[in-house]
Parts: sequence; C-alpha cells; structure tokens
Amino acid sequence: MVQIKGSAIQETINQIKNRSGEEAFQKILALMDEESRNVFKGAIYSSTWYPLDLFTRFLELEIRVLADGKEEMVTRGSEAVIERQLRGIYKAFVKLGSPEFVIKRIAAVHETYFQGVPIDVQIDGHGKAMIKYTGFERQHRIMGFAIIGFFKKALEISGAKDVVIYFATPIEEGKGYAELSISWS
Repeated sequence: MVQIKGSAIQETINQIKNRSGEEAFQKILALMDEESRNVFKGAIYSSTWYPLDLFTRFLELEIRVLADGKEEMVTRGSEAVIERQLRGIYKAFVKLGSPEFVIKRIAAVHETYFQGVPIDVQIDGHGKAMIKYTGFERQHRIMGFAIIGFFKKALEISGAKDVVIYFATPIEEGKGYAELSISWS
C-alpha cells in the first residue's frame, strides 16, 4: 500500500484553513466517508504514515469544494508550499544549485514523503530529465498536479528558464509507474 507522510497532510490542511478558513475545511470533511473524516478530524502526526488513497480523496474533494473542480489548483498549492519551504537560507541554496541538482534533491525529498514509491532520476544531458515514480495507482492521479508544481517552482527559483514539465506516462494510465519529463534552458 502506498502511503504519504503526515506532514504533507498537515501542510495541506493548514493551507486550506489559512486560505479559506475552518468552515471550508469542515465542508470538505462533511463530504468524506465516516472513517476518512475521523482520520482528518483527529490529530495528524507529521512522522506517521497515512494511506495515499485517503489523502488523494481529500485533495479531490478540496478541489471540488474550493476550486470549482480545477485540478490545476493543486499545482498552484504545491508551488506555494515549496516556495514557503525554500525561504531564507534554503532558497539561497537552491538558487546556487544547478537545475540538475535541484531535480535530484526534490526527487530525494519526495522519497521521504512517499512510502512504497521508489523514484528513479535520469538526467539526459543538459536541459532534460526523466523521473520515474513506481507504485502510484490510477486513483493517485491528482498527485501528478502536486509533483509538477514542486518541480516547476523549485526549478524557477534555481534560475532555470523555459521550464516544461509533463507526465510522459501519466499516473492515470495505471501502468504501475509514471514518468515525469522535464526540460529547461
């Protein structure tokens, strides 16, 4: 079973509450099944692993309730998260790193957020990379929007230009793996 670190769930809940308020969070909870709602109503521990299926259902409801179903808003949300995480000294560190370094670093960080999702990074010469995520299933497809946002914003902060990111093999194809294509100048 693929799992996600509680800190990612906490960050999402905090972002919803800060941006849209407690009432919006409660609207999302009201649409969840009782078992899932009880998990999100309780304490979410940053170092605990939670089923990714549970989190992706939550994200889908968030998008339906707060973004009129516009899934690309997940990308914007993850861009805001990475920008916040890369403030101060970390931001300077990323700015000094090459895009290749940033890609490898983001992939390594993702491995600490997902359990059951090995990640393989292939840098294909200057300006191209392919990242393979193994273990995601069709129902995890919304995570693709978040992954794109993390890489896009981190690469922009590092100074990469003309960043193009897309899933050459999308999660929703259900192949057991997904391939993220990245190019930049």
